[in-house]
Amino acid sequence: MIDIHHHLIYGVDDGATDLDISLAMAREAAAEGVTRIVCTPHASDEYPYKQAVIEERLAELRRLLKGVVELSLGCDFHMSAENVIEAAANPLRYSIDGKGYLLIEFPNIAIPPQMIDAIFRLQSAGYTLIVTHPERYPALQRQPEMLAEWMRKGCLIQVTASALYGRFGPMAQAIANELLDRNWIHFLATDAHNPEWRPPHLKKAYDYVVRRSGEDTARRLCITNPQAAVEGAKWPEQPEPWGLWDKVPLKVDPRRYAAKRQPENATNGADTSKTGPGRFWDRLFAR
Repeated sequence: MIDIHHHLIYGVDDGATDLDISLAMAREAAAEGVTRIVCTPHASDEYPYKQAVIEERLAELRRLLKGVVELSLGCDFHMSAENVIEAAANPLRYSIDGKGYLLIEFPNIAIPPQMIDAIFRLQSAGYTLIVTHPERYPALQRQPEMLAEWMRKGCLIQVTASALYGRFGPMAQAIANELLDRNWIHFLATDAHNPEWRPPHLKKAYDYVVRRSGEDTARRLCITNPQAAVEGAKWPEQPEPWGLWDKVPLKVDPRRYAAKRQPENATNGADTSKTGPGRFWDRLFAR
């Protein structure tokens, strides 16, 4: 498996805070069967993309993890006006290993309609855009048609692996599973930040997809498509995204998941059937 969204490089954003945590996260991912991690430090106002520091620490991690897991470099690219101008002026700089595939993230609360112009500008500069964790944005939860429009414009979709089995709450879970059922997901990735509160668990999601959608789909989302992104290869043929071109509205019902206890092999034994304040913390720290 290949994890294309992982905050492994220490001390550059809100991911790993030191070298030991970086190494622990990488080894845990490798133990689950991940053969390559794309390191994706943020590029945002809060966490500027410090290229020299990032490349120095990436080289250190590659040396220490030789024979354990392969490392690529990407970016968790925030779609601010300044970032878009910078990326358009420096084509492919922020993409995965400089080969064209770029992970993009949006403001959490409001996504202005002008965002489609920014998407077009980056595509015109040569980027293939991957929208990260759409199931988690409140703005897209309210207006899922916005995501469909981006897909019709050529964007690819990366869903957080653990959202499928409830780690980010019933709304994110409902959206993630609806996207899965419609073939609207192109990548599953961990968005790992820490071994405890955001661990690098991709195998759980792989197994979940095998049960729900079959082995071929799991391999496509965790192996085949990520391999194409890492190599900068021609995009593989995909199954038809049901309802996308016919503009069939997404059917999202978080109540189906709010009252449903997840299987232990999806949550490592955490009791997600609880109600009340404790439930949030159980879900957050369930490994």
